[in-house]
Amino acid sequence: MAQTPAPRRVAIRCGRLIDGKSATARTNAIILIEGERIREVGSGLAIPAGAEVIDLSHSTVLPGLIDNHTHILLGGDITAADYDEQLLKESIPFRAIRATGHVRTALLHGFTTMRDLETEGAMYADVDVKTAINRGIIPGPRMFVATRSFAPTGMYPLLGYSWELRMPEGVQVVDGPDNIRRAVREQVKYGADWIKYYSDRKYFLKDGALHSWVNFTDDEAKAMVEETHRLGHKVAAHAMGREGIESALRAGVDTIEHGDGLDDETMDLMIRRGVYWCPTIYVGVYVAEGRAAAGAPIWIQMRDLVAAAFAKAVKKGVRISFGTDVGGFAWSENQAKEFSYMVKYGMTPMQAIQSATSVGAALLDQEDNLGSIEAGKYADIIAVDGDPLRDITELERVKFVMKGGVVVGR
Repeated sequence: MAQTPAPRRVAIRCGRLIDGKSATARTNAIILIEGERIREVGSGLAIPAGAEVIDLSHSTVLPGLIDNHTHILLGGDITAADYDEQLLKESIPFRAIRATGHVRTALLHGFTTMRDLETEGAMYADVDVKTAINRGIIPGPRMFVATRSFAPTGMYPLLGYSWELRMPEGVQVVDGPDNIRRAVREQVKYGADWIKYYSDRKYFLKDGALHSWVNFTDDEAKAMVEETHRLGHKVAAHAMGREGIESALRAGVDTIEHGDGLDDETMDLMIRRGVYWCPTIYVGVYVAEGRAAAGAPIWIQMRDLVAAAFAKAVKKGVRISFGTDVGGFAWSENQAKEFSYMVKYGMTPMQAIQSATSVGAALLDQEDNLGSIEAGKYADIIAVDGDPLRDITELERVKFVMKGGVVVGR
């Protein structure tokens, strides 16, 4: 009988170690890896005979980063024209091929896990990209995908074209509780890990607060959340104005995406219910001027509102997970730019790092596998030359990436 080969053993010597959970960094730690998981972490550990030794003793070592709001099937979306062109002139196969470059870029930037929050008209292509990564056909992060997303009739692009033309839809259009339940089952059937929907649109300021028009009735939104939870999955809600956020929280969603209009009342409700917030700050900065020039100046005001909301949420203790909305901005921009804004607007560097490690893993219900460097977790590990606790922009210059015990970037 053939013997099973012993798992590959690797030892990493760390200069500084930020493990994703501890409040401070450690020095001179050693990480022992067997196969795809971490076996042990500590100082003065004996390195097993025959183990490959990776010397990162002059670097800061961290867990692989988690981006919990991405769009791998988009290549930049400043204006409606940018969005329409992709859906009208690019085939789904072309967009999936381009997405293979996007996921490779993300991985080499240190993002070993991503939650992709809809394909924007590319059907279930995110499931295909995830499958290709899992089978080792292409390099990329661990993917958790939301497939097509939901919006009601007439409330999501493409809009404004002749009624005589049958235009592509950027989402799966659903109306009525029964149709919504069926659609949730369909998306789960075809591989959705999460369900995502658009809670609101048409943002406007009134009395200094950001308001919006709600897309779904309460019965529709609750049917979506109830059916998703019944099937063992979770719901992410695009919700930017107060009304959209309130509607999503009434429905019982698990995460609020963007949330520019969050206030004391809605933050307190999120804290009581354990709802996570993905603020996606950088995309707002990136698109604001272009959207204002195209006739929507509200986006400049929203850029400033989310800064104030973020500072308040940090003080209150809202569960904030790192999420960038990359794809809304071009993939040539490093997702890690989000960290600088999180620190600028009120987080400590360690809090910002934890938002993309242990907190990000908790949002995904993956605390047993991801988000920290400790025994039993996947060996998803990155390193930078400097100290991100002193200069958070170090995370924009990742020099070493390991995913599942295999070095993928160095």
